[in-house]
Amino acid sequence: MNSLVKFFSRRRTWTIPYAIFLVLFVVMPLVLIMVYAFQAKDGGFSLENFQKFINQPEAANTFIYSIGIALITTIICIILGYPAAYILSRINSSTARVVVMLFILPMWINVLVRTLATVALFDFLRLPLGEGALIFGMVYNFIPFMIYPIYNVLQKMDHSLIEAAEDLGATPRQVFTRVVFPLSMPGVVSGIMMVFMPTISTFAIAELLTMNNIKLFGTTIQENINNGMWHYGAALSLIMLIIIGITSLFTDSSEDGTNEGLL
Repeated sequence: MNSLVKFFSRRRTWTIPYAIFLVLFVVMPLVLIMVYAFQAKDGGFSLENFQKFINQPEAANTFIYSIGIALITTIICIILGYPAAYILSRINSSTARVVVMLFILPMWINVLVRTLATVALFDFLRLPLGEGALIFGMVYNFIPFMIYPIYNVLQKMDHSLIEAAEDLGATPRQVFTRVVFPLSMPGVVSGIMMVFMPTISTFAIAELLTMNNIKLFGTTIQENINNGMWHYGAALSLIMLIIIGITSLFTDSSEDGTNEGLL
C-alpha cells in the first residue's frame, strides 16, 4: 500500500497518461507516415512515391499554388489583423476584451458550418465562387489566429519603453517603428505560423468555396488516401511536414534575430 502511495505521489507518475497520449496520437501517426512514404506497394523500401511527385507536374503545381494561396492569405491577415490588434491594445481593457471575444466567438462554430455560411453569403450576394471566394473564406476563418497573438503581445508590452522613447524626443512614428513593432514581432511570427500552416493543408474550405474546381495540396492528399493510395498520400504528407518544419525553423531564427537586435 505504501509503495502504491509513493508511486502516485511522484510528479513523474502523472506524466504517464500524457506520454501515452503523445505516443499513440502523435509519434505513431508520424512513424506510420514515414513507413508508408518510403514503402512500395509490395512492401519493400522504395523512393518511387517521391519520384512520382517530382515526375507528375500536377501534384507539384498544386503544392506551389497552395503555398501561393497561403502566402496571400497570411499577408492579408497581417494587413488587417495588425491594425486591429494595435487598436485593441490601446483602448480600454474591458472594451478590448469584449471585442476580442467577438473575434474569437466564430471559432466556437465548426469550420464547415462557417464555410457553408460563407457559401450562402456569396450565393445571397450573387457573387461567383472561385479563387476570390477561397481567399475570402481563408481570411475569414484564420484572421482571429493572427489578431489574438499580436494583441496578446502588445497588451503585455512594457509601456515604460514607449515613455522612455517619447522622453528622448522620438516622434509617434519613430516610437512605433523602433519600439512597438519590433517588440510585437513574436506575436506576428506566432500569427504567421497559425495562419500559414493550416492554410496549406486545408481541403474542406477549398472544396466548398470553389465547388471543387480549385485543388489545394490538402485536397490532393485526401483524394489519394480516399482512393486507397496510402503510400503516395503518405509521401505527400511527409513533403508537407518537411516544408512546415523548415518554415518553423526560419520563423524561429528570425524571431531570435529580432530579439538580439533589440538587446
